[in-house]
Amino acid sequence: MSEKIVVWHNPRCSKSRNGIKYLDEKGVEYEVRRYLDEPPTAEEIKELLRKLGMKPRELMRTKEKIYRELGLKDVEDEERLIEAMAEHPKLIERPVVIRGEKAVVARPETLIDTLL
Repeated sequence: MSEKIVVWHNPRCSKSRNGIKYLDEKGVEYEVRRYLDEPPTAEEIKELLRKLGMKPRELMRTKEKIYRELGLKDVEDEERLIEAMAEHPKLIERPVVIRGEKAVVARPETLIDTLL
């Protein structure tokens, strides 16, 4: 049995909707997590970063207003960046597609193929 696919999804984001549409077109079953409504914990973000092979800032939406308001550009402490994403999930890049021990930020959505 293959591992389930989980999509951290924001339905208001066109890139996120494209990722969902891509999975639908491929006939892939997945579970949606509306991460703005059900924010991930700092521990979940750390686990996700491990699966992505990314540093915290690489997962952040650095053009978000809240990024500037929190002064995150000058923050070097990775723990603080992770906490900021947990407190303000809008900072998390989307969509994130997770399958088992691997994950991708599906921009473009064809990156999902690496998990299929």
